[in-house]
Order: sequence, then structure tokens, then C-alpha cells
Amino acid sequence: MGPLDDQLLLLENPLIQEEFSDLITGDGSLDYKGRPVLKSKTGNWRSCLFILGNEVCERLAFYGVNTNLVSYLTRELHEGNVSAARMVSTWSGTCYITPLIGAFLADAYWGKYWTIAVFSMIHLLGMSTLTLSASVPLFKPTECEGSFCPSATPSQYAILFTGLYLVSLGMGGIKPCISSFGADQFDDTDPDEREEKGSFFQLVYFAISIGCLMASTLIVWIQENVGWGIGFGIPALFMCVSIVFFFCGTPLYRFQRPGGSPLTRICQVVVAALSKLELEVPQDSSLLYETSDTQSMIEGSRKLEHTDEMKFLDKAAVLSTAETKTEDVSNCWKLCTVTQVEELKMLVRMVPIWATSIVFSAAYDQMSTTFIEQGTVMNRTVGSLIIPAASLSTFSIISIICWVPFYDKILVPIARKFTGKQKGFSELQRMGIGQIISIFSMLAAGLVEIRRLQNQTVTTGAPVSIFWQIPQYFLMGAAEIFFYIGKMEFFYDQSPDAMRSLCTAFSLLTSSLGSYLNSLVLTIVTVITTAGGKPGWIPDNLDKGQLYNYFFLWAVLSLLNFLVYIFCALKYKQKKAS
Repeated sequence: MGPLDDQLLLLENPLIQEEFSDLITGDGSLDYKGRPVLKSKTGNWRSCLFILGNEVCERLAFYGVNTNLVSYLTRELHEGNVSAARMVSTWSGTCYITPLIGAFLADAYWGKYWTIAVFSMIHLLGMSTLTLSASVPLFKPTECEGSFCPSATPSQYAILFTGLYLVSLGMGGIKPCISSFGADQFDDTDPDEREEKGSFFQLVYFAISIGCLMASTLIVWIQENVGWGIGFGIPALFMCVSIVFFFCGTPLYRFQRPGGSPLTRICQVVVAALSKLELEVPQDSSLLYETSDTQSMIEGSRKLEHTDEMKFLDKAAVLSTAETKTEDVSNCWKLCTVTQVEELKMLVRMVPIWATSIVFSAAYDQMSTTFIEQGTVMNRTVGSLIIPAASLSTFSIISIICWVPFYDKILVPIARKFTGKQKGFSELQRMGIGQIISIFSMLAAGLVEIRRLQNQTVTTGAPVSIFWQIPQYFLMGAAEIFFYIGKMEFFYDQSPDAMRSLCTAFSLLTSSLGSYLNSLVLTIVTVITTAGGKPGWIPDNLDKGQLYNYFFLWAVLSLLNFLVYIFCALKYKQKKAS
């Protein structure tokens, strides 16, 4: 046993912990052996480097499949365009639903570390299965002979979709946990470390963008020009590297105890409150039930201060006459602590902010739908090269990569002088700025479409260059930096300590719901604008349509959503933890 082990064993004594509180974390985090952690030996950037390395490789692996999957289905499995698009949409939607599974397991039972570890193995198994399906001739249809292209057999479909949905399940345990696990490496009770945590969220998104950029350029080129077996094999190799990165940082990580089933705790508050409908909530909140210890009854959670909102829920913490006489406070279905009640209040308060995120996600979804459709009818030639319309999304990624250091090193110090906030902008302010920028992105897309139609004259017939789309992509990248990083940080900071993974998973769900909303609006617009035999706003031949009206519609919807968001953000009450 070394000097460090001796120090940590001494720190397990509560009296010594109090005396040397400045040496250990104040948020209850532990090391990998379950002991209190020394700030100087664990966490902070020394452990986050492994997490960021893991994120770059894992995102490259995921986007190495996701970015070009529709091409694989149409070219190698001989699927039709509609069928392939439907398969990819279903799979992509599942990728944002499975995080609810991983988040529940992390918060309730396994903790973030083991959830990431287990689901990373599942992700790797899925990537390996995909590589086999693309590499072994027996696992895919034979080549087309003339116009005849044989369909895949049921067993070939089974191997492919087993791989795809194992990847989806694996992502479900990584995506909601990795950013919150990284944020756990910074002590909330230490002002300096809390400030550093804001930079960590910036770098997480930077890491995601680097992985996405490499996948959408290098990996896609390999898939198109070298082969699909190697094109899927390289992402599988990077997934393996991501696991190695993650495990190498184990001795340096800080761990939070899982707090038990969050759904059970929510139900307990509701049931306890309903069982005490006849009781009055005391005016003095100190009379509500709370443990006398400095620690919360919920593992891995600090105590929360009482708030005056939603007083009905406070009934769950009211001591009945029988409970006062018998001093029996062991039944959590009849009596809950103030902290447990406040957990539910916090979730309810976050719902309006969460709901307004759906509209932003729907507007953001234009990058993978109508922006690409617009690009396909523009001039895509540069010399002898033809630029794929989807490749313009690279400018969104470049925008993100440029904005991350600019925001952190230049914009935050300037904003700090005006706002007085250490982070420059609050999470809610940052999300609001992102929504404003997305409105300008929609307006830019609409103006480009008007310019394109004006240029499509009978006399010249010269299409507008696709590079006119760069501003709308660049603006959407900037909007993404403000909104999604702000949202990531908001749902981490404002969620109950023992529900951070679950709240992160619910924030990710807005991406899936945004896609569904975009599909719904598109369907409604098509039905209305094609009435009476009209071509509609978005016909197959966009030269006869009015796609600009669809972009302007999303600008208006985004503006209305922003006004609702402002109202919700002004009403929002920040989390107060001991």
C-alpha cells in the first residue's frame, strides 16, 4: 500500500473529511475503489482527456455508418429509394429512443461508468456484425445483371439489421452517459472546477464534430471508392480504440453512486401526495420532512432547498399525526423528503424548456432534408468534379469547429464584462441565441431559393452554384453550437443529481420528436398547397414549386417558438442544492 492509499483510507473517516474538506471533492464523488477522492489526483482535465478521446472515436464509428447508410442499402442491398429512406429513418429514430434504456440503468443501478462500458461492448459487437455483413459475399445479394438486381434474402437482412440495431442499442448506453460522466469529473462545489465544466461541454461538441467530419469525408470516400467492408471495418476499429481510451482513464475517474430507480421515486411522491389530500401544507417549510443528516437519503444526490411552487406535491413531505406519534418515517410511499419532492418539481419545471427544443430540432432537420433537395437542383460542378449535395453539411461542421474556440476564448470574456456571469451567458441565454440564429438560417435558405428561381430563366438556364448554400449551413452550425451545447449543459446542471443521465436522454429525445414534427408539417403543407391540382410548394420539379415559402414558414414557426421560449425561460427558477 502506497502513501496515496494511506491518505485515502484516512479520508474515509468523517471527522478527517471535515478537517481536510478542501482536499477532497464536496459533491460526494468516489474513486474506482469506492473511496473519497483527492482533487489533486483525480478528475478535472486529467481524466476528461480519456473521455474526449473516447467520444471522438465513438462518434466517428457511429457516423461512419449513419452518414452513408442509405447509399449502402440502395447499392449493395438493391433497395428502392423510398424503402431505403424508411429503413434509415426508423433506425435513426431508434438511436434516439434507446438512450432512455441506458440512462435508466445508469441512474438506477449500474452507474454511468459501467453503463458506458457494457453498452460500448454491444456497440462494438454491432459494428463487427455490420462489417461481416458487408465483407462476406454470402451475407449480401449478388451483383446486378443488367437491369435485374436480386433482393436480399431474409437471412441477409437478419444479419444486417442485427448489426444495425446492436449499434443503436449500444449508442443508447453511451450517448446519455458520456457527457454527464465527463461533467462529473468537475466538482460542483468548487467554483474553479465549475467554471472549467463549461469548457468541457464545449470540447465534447468539438470532439463530436471532429468525429463527424472524419466520417463524412474520409470514411465516406473509402466506402465509395475502396469498398464497404473496409468502409465499415475502419469505424469498427475506431470503436475498439474508443473502448481502450475509456478504460485507460479508470484510475483517474470520479464516480457518483447510482441513486436507485428515479421512476420509483417520482411515483412515490405522487402516491404520497394523493394519500394526504386532506392535510394542510404548513406555512413554515422547515416543518416538512427532511433528514437531519448533511447528506440526502438519495444516493449520489445533494439536498435540495424547498421551493414554493406546486404546493400540492409538498403534501408528500407533510408529517401526519400518526407518523409524528410513532416516529415511523420508513414508508417512502407515504412520506417523502423535501429533496425527493423537489426532484419531481425540478423535472416539471424543465418540461416547457424541453418542449420548445422540439421546434428547434425540427428546423435543424432541414439540413438533412430540404437543404439537400435544394442543393440537388443547383450547379454542383467544380471543374470536372460533381459535388454531392449532402457534402455541403461539411460547412456546418466547419462552422462548429470554428465557433467552439471563438466562443470559449473570445466571446465569453467579452460577454462576462456585460453580464457579470462567469460563463458569459447562462445556459438559457445561450439556447435563446441559438434559436435566433436558426431563424436567420431559414431566412437565408429562403432567399437563396428565390435567387435560384430567378436565375432559372428560359434564355440562360444557368443554375445557381451550390456554394450559395454555405451561409445557411454556416448559420445553422453556429445555431447548433449555441443551442445544443447550452441545452446539454442546462439539462446536466438543472436536473436532480441522481437523474442526470435520464434527463440527458430526455433532452436527446427532442431530436427524434423534431424529425417527426418536420414530417408532420411537411405532410400538412403538401396537402394544403397541392389542393385543386396545384404543384404545391415542394413538387418533384422544384423549379415549378415554392420551396422558399417552406423555409419562410419555418422561420415564422421558429420565431413564435422563440417567443414562447422567452416566456418559459423568464419564469424558470434555477436549481438550488446544498
